[in-house]
Amino acid sequence: MINHLQDTITLNNDIQMPGMGLGVFQVENDATAEMVKNAIEVGYRSIDTAAIYGNEVGVGEGVKQALASTGLQREDLFITSKVWNDGLSYEETITAYEESLEKLGLDYLDLYLIHWPGKEKYAESWKALEDLYEQGKIKAIGVCNFTVSHLQNLLSFARIKPVVNQVEFHPRMQQTELRSFCEQHQIQLEAWAPLMQGGLLEDATISNIATKYGKTNAQVILRWDVQNGIITIPKSVRRERMLQNADIFDFKLTDEEMALINAMNLEQRVGPNPDEFNFML
Repeated sequence: MINHLQDTITLNNDIQMPGMGLGVFQVENDATAEMVKNAIEVGYRSIDTAAIYGNEVGVGEGVKQALASTGLQREDLFITSKVWNDGLSYEETITAYEESLEKLGLDYLDLYLIHWPGKEKYAESWKALEDLYEQGKIKAIGVCNFTVSHLQNLLSFARIKPVVNQVEFHPRMQQTELRSFCEQHQIQLEAWAPLMQGGLLEDATISNIATKYGKTNAQVILRWDVQNGIITIPKSVRRERMLQNADIFDFKLTDEEMALINAMNLEQRVGPNPDEFNFML
């Protein structure tokens, strides 16, 4: 369990990944640079973007500005992006990676993920990721939104095991079967939509716990993530909210409080079902 914003979790290839980072989903490219710069300046070291977000240029500019303002080095940061794989071939995946790298203005990525499994459209993409990894162009490779069946299929042919599976994860969607499978195979679970896209910010169970500690509902949920060993990447455009989201290391939920939140699970999605998602939308 991490005890600080910059604490890391060791992935199955021995790479260290910050246990908490900043997500930039649905942030306009023009606003992303300032957002990323602010996040790094206040202590975040992990930034999560994707080709489909359309803001990799902004992320790269924010990283550049933050390195200049803080004196940090590129290797102090952990940058993730994702390939949008609507039937991508091996060659198209390589091209997508190179385009992301160019937009970000970086020499390498720390983590590159297949964004969605699609209908068995990830085999060639994964082979491309493995080759990029073996060439030293990526520090770690993984997947997003893979179910147990997707992972079982991937592991049947993969030369390299994914280090991360980034999925929808929050108190109403706890992915119990998937989480168990990932733990068995040393694949780190990472949460997107950790706050259920705002759907839990008024929840009574969470509010009662938050009142006890003088914290917000968001802080309690992020603390629950941390104590569960889940990497989390909440999004916030505002600097003060970034600081608030990171202010979760001065209290600890009791076993009883953890159990109360665990009991909220309904396996209820706010995002698409990976088995039904249509890449052509």
